[in-house]
Amino acid sequence: MSQPARRSLLRRNGVERDTGNFDIVHEPPRKRTRHICEDRQRGVALTPGMPGVRGEEMEKSPNNEVGESRRAPEYIGPNKLIHREEYIRLLQQSLRGLGFASIAKNLEEESGVPYEDENVGALSAAVLAGDWKKVQALLERLQVGNEENMVTAKFSILTQKYLEALESSDTDLAVHTLQIELAPLSISHRWRQQLHFLASLLLKHSPLLHQMDKGLAGRQALLLKLQQLLPTTVRLPEHRLQVLVEQALQRQRDTCIHHNTNEHTFSLLRDHRCNRDRIPTKTVQVLEDHLDEVWHIQFSHNGKYLASASKDCTAVIWEVSPCGGLSVLHTLRGHTDSLAFVAWSPDDDKILTCGNDCHINLWEVSSGTCLRNYAKHTNHVTACAWLPCGTRFVSGGHDKNMYLWDIEGNELYHWAVARINDLAITSGGRKLVSTCSEKKLRSYDLETHQENAIEVKTAITSISASRDGHFLLANLASQQIQLWEEVKGPSSPPRLEDGCVEAEQIQGLRFVMAYKFRGQSEKQGRFVIRSCFGGSEESFVVSGSEDSLLYIWHLQSGDLLDVLPGHCGTINAVSWNPARPTMFASASDDHTIRIWGCASDVRDAALCASAPMPQCSNGYPSSQDVHAGAAAMEEKPEVAPAPAP
Repeated sequence: MSQPARRSLLRRNGVERDTGNFDIVHEPPRKRTRHICEDRQRGVALTPGMPGVRGEEMEKSPNNEVGESRRAPEYIGPNKLIHREEYIRLLQQSLRGLGFASIAKNLEEESGVPYEDENVGALSAAVLAGDWKKVQALLERLQVGNEENMVTAKFSILTQKYLEALESSDTDLAVHTLQIELAPLSISHRWRQQLHFLASLLLKHSPLLHQMDKGLAGRQALLLKLQQLLPTTVRLPEHRLQVLVEQALQRQRDTCIHHNTNEHTFSLLRDHRCNRDRIPTKTVQVLEDHLDEVWHIQFSHNGKYLASASKDCTAVIWEVSPCGGLSVLHTLRGHTDSLAFVAWSPDDDKILTCGNDCHINLWEVSSGTCLRNYAKHTNHVTACAWLPCGTRFVSGGHDKNMYLWDIEGNELYHWAVARINDLAITSGGRKLVSTCSEKKLRSYDLETHQENAIEVKTAITSISASRDGHFLLANLASQQIQLWEEVKGPSSPPRLEDGCVEAEQIQGLRFVMAYKFRGQSEKQGRFVIRSCFGGSEESFVVSGSEDSLLYIWHLQSGDLLDVLPGHCGTINAVSWNPARPTMFASASDDHTIRIWGCASDVRDAALCASAPMPQCSNGYPSSQDVHAGAAAMEEKPEVAPAPAP
């Protein structure tokens, strides 16, 4: 049919119809004003979903006659999962939040979907006006919910009424509100305590009264509290659409197994997906300065330094250059036996070293000088950990003792336990967790010193805490790695195969095994292997092994992402740079430390090293090369990039 024919209009019974796909109906004005877009006024045919088309628009029957009026489908979207009216309400809320109130109002009128119950607006006006009787009546009409919510709402309203009466020196009204209206609501211990507190404010010149929200500020706080009690059917939660979008983005990020970037914003126009090359799988540099096995390494919190402990009785502080290469800053000498552990202070100004000579040394990072020696243990000191304050730390050893120290050398507390394998500080510094030879994971409250233990089937040789202290990686003697999650609140202790037999509640906090990371050879178990969390969001787990291979898993899924060769001896420890998501280090019995990065990091390390490249026998930049190269780059800010390997 030609376009003019399609646009011809028929007049029947006073109704003007378009013979096209959709009807334009001119009808008597309704009670609610309709805002029709300009396209419709010009007679342009509109399709459902376009602006200006109402979900309740009259539709044509197959024989080109006017069909029955029907509502749009209740659920929309590709999978029909989105409730149409709820979605429209969310759009209205978002438009108002963005400052487009008039557009939101037009959407409300065009769709016929009210933004919120009209009583909600009346409630806001009544609260801000201090019309307490009307406020209570409106709450009854809005059906706040269960009885507890209603009591909470009424108590909050009457409390505000009481405080304003005191503020205006209307003692009679205040006493009446307290005794006649508030007292009958105080049926639980919680409300009785609150009632006694309110009664104490009757005392003249009570300083507490001046700390309470009154007047307009108090009414606004009350309104916010009441709005949070309203059911979502009458009032939407704040920023609901934005919350849903952010949840979707967060889900995409969590399920992206290669996500490893410090960028925190993502496009809404495409699904988020990172490339595999964001995972550090290339050897960038090999550090050969130690003369014997390297037993432990740890990056500083700011990512600018790496510390290593070796069987050669020394510890080395390495400096990370701006381009990512490492060079020796200080070699720490003073111990008389093998070093097993290093620990950075929270401010990265100091470092602790300990090992088989039974001593703990405190070093100043800037100068490399030893500030203090702590001599209390009588056998190997296996681990130490700082408290967040930076003035106290805990040490543990094979002499079956753990000590809480201050940096001045004073012993603050002592625990007599089994042989300590490892320890860590969790829960924001409130808990000390240790592993021992008794196949137990022990937890100690550092304030009350209360001890609890979780039985395990296989001995845990080392543990590593996440940055927030709510997760633990546990390396087992069987060469398995388990993820333990700190769970708040009581629950029945689960029984788990091959690992945790039961999890006991620990002061309202307990650790339960989330899952195991598999893929390593389990024909091992002679040495202590230390794994760690890593990546931009600590979304990876990396571990060495006695088979000389490195293993990288995705934390959320447990998927094994890669197995990295390179070392020629047991890999004792790994550490991921907290400031550089594409850098981690591994320490091995082959006397070396390997720095791992992406392909782009390899090119950057080549720029750092002095020409000609390479200078090191292993084919990678040495620490001396990097130090000289970094100095050269300071003198020559523009250097031509080296060819990719």
